[in-house]
Amino acid sequence: MNKEPMAAAGEAGSRMRLILYSFGFKYGVPIDATIVWDVRFLPNPYWQDELRPLSGLQSPVFDYVVASDRGKTFLHLFKPLLQFLVEAGESSGKRSLRLAVGCTGGRHRSVAIVEELHRFLLSLGHAVTVFHRDLNRDETRDEMASS
Repeated sequence: MNKEPMAAAGEAGSRMRLILYSFGFKYGVPIDATIVWDVRFLPNPYWQDELRPLSGLQSPVFDYVVASDRGKTFLHLFKPLLQFLVEAGESSGKRSLRLAVGCTGGRHRSVAIVEELHRFLLSLGHAVTVFHRDLNRDETRDEMASS
């Protein structure tokens, strides 16, 4: 990949505001997202009894998702695309990019992927805001309400 920044990317005030969201599709898609990405194809920690109570912020779940074969392949393909989208957006004068990454409940896979993308964008020198919208949803209350 070309390591030179696109035209306006290095100029003062040209940096886009980057916002990453994790969310659960069962609670609805964030309406202000520029891009929505579905990661429900990744291995689901919910089906592992020891991982279910944890979140994507914790190493066992993060590693289960990100270090899986699908996780590694997805990130290998997606990181260059994300870098391209950020650089292209900056050079065309876009003010923000809001990437929403969703899984079923917004607690495991989407959280882990957002955390990894956050690390990646920080390594490129970008300032990034992260929201884990559905991380602390009360699963028991939600299950009782839907019964």
